[in-house]
Amino acid sequence: MDKRLAQQMQFILEMDKLKSIFRQSYLIGTTRKENDAEHSWHLAMMVLVLGEHANGKIDALKVLKMVLIHDIVEIDAGDTFCYDEKAAMDKSEREQLAAKRIFGLLPDDQRDEFEAIWQEFEAAKTVDAKFARSVDRLMPMLHNYHTQGQSWQEHGVIKEQVVSRNHVIDEGSNALWKVASDLIDNAVNEGYL
Repeated sequence: MDKRLAQQMQFILEMDKLKSIFRQSYLIGTTRKENDAEHSWHLAMMVLVLGEHANGKIDALKVLKMVLIHDIVEIDAGDTFCYDEKAAMDKSEREQLAAKRIFGLLPDDQRDEFEAIWQEFEAAKTVDAKFARSVDRLMPMLHNYHTQGQSWQEHGVIKEQVVSRNHVIDEGSNALWKVASDLIDNAVNEGYL
């Protein structure tokens, strides 16, 4: 096997670890929490299905790459619960170190591409990144709502936290923010939040 292919295979095998990084969202209809690989796959499906609702024209392939790549850093950095302010304090530093190591497994051209895509997602300045971030924020809300607020309730999350954390959905998709806003109001009415 040549060096390039060996590096790519090493990276592919490293990706298996995403299946062992568990998030705080419960899968609908089960008592099990979602892992990062499942989350990334679900976001990719959301991009394919909901891309037409972005606030601007998106490059669907680029957005797919973003949602598939964005949580790879959690292999080293771990999943930081979005409402945990203390854990978020050093999140960026942990993720930067993880990105350097994990993307560094790839050949230089792919390392640079993946890191640039990840950085673009993190910066959330482009139409593509804003939409990717929108689906990334919406999916856990859908999980929470359809599990009667299980994770929200376990962590004592209140409406104001959910609105504050997820209002960025509107930057990527006004239509998806409307869905999210209605979901939040319904969650309060149902006693889930």
